[in-house]
Amino acid sequence: MSGERWVDSHCHLTSLSGGADAAVERARAAGVVGMVCVGTNAESSRASIDVASRHASVRATAGLHPHDASALPAEREELEALVRAPEVAAVGETGFDLHYNYSPRDEQEAAFRLQIRLAHGLGLALVIHSRAAWDDTFRVLDDEGVPSPTVFHCFTGGAPEAARALEMGAYLSFSGIVSFANADDVRAAAASTPLDRMLVETDAPYLAPVPHRGRENEPAWVADVGAALAAASGHPPERVAAATRANAADLFGF
Repeated sequence: MSGERWVDSHCHLTSLSGGADAAVERARAAGVVGMVCVGTNAESSRASIDVASRHASVRATAGLHPHDASALPAEREELEALVRAPEVAAVGETGFDLHYNYSPRDEQEAAFRLQIRLAHGLGLALVIHSRAAWDDTFRVLDDEGVPSPTVFHCFTGGAPEAARALEMGAYLSFSGIVSFANADDVRAAAASTPLDRMLVETDAPYLAPVPHRGRENEPAWVADVGAALAAASGHPPERVAAATRANAADLFGF
């Protein structure tokens, strides 16, 4: 890749097999100037905050993933404390995952509503996970009000879902899926997303982009996601890098 500078708006550094610190250093060497390390429960949120405390280029989130929503009664008090840590730039990831249903739908909704309210109350960004759940996700956001800013991470909808999310004022973050051969709907969504509402992410260690399919993903490869997003959206990679970097700075305080 050429010398664009990128921000990985969503990664799970603490889940990488080689360790978070080494991944941060590889990313920095590859031109990645910022990373958002995402918490999915109390333990991973604590770990994300720890990584962010050691690296100026990393921001943390604290949240309860829909997979872990059943843990809300046990973790609520700690979650409400963790989101107030100075290293935390966003609440989440939270939302619905009705593909796996690892937690019951009503428990996912309760955790989602709480985290929306925390984002509103603290003036933090909200990071949303929505899988097989567009109607429920939009319904709850309509009820609670959309925090400013809100990010649909790893956006997997098509142009209609993108239009609705953008109408709400949200940002759309595109992962390596935008490079997959079977992802025409996601590329259509990317083509309809204005540069000032676009983010790029790896979701590492998941969803490695072409040409790294089948390997553990890492933030150093966010430029490959960015190149695929640029091709899908019809903008030069340097414009996508600059726009997504500026958007991430506004949202997460880089």
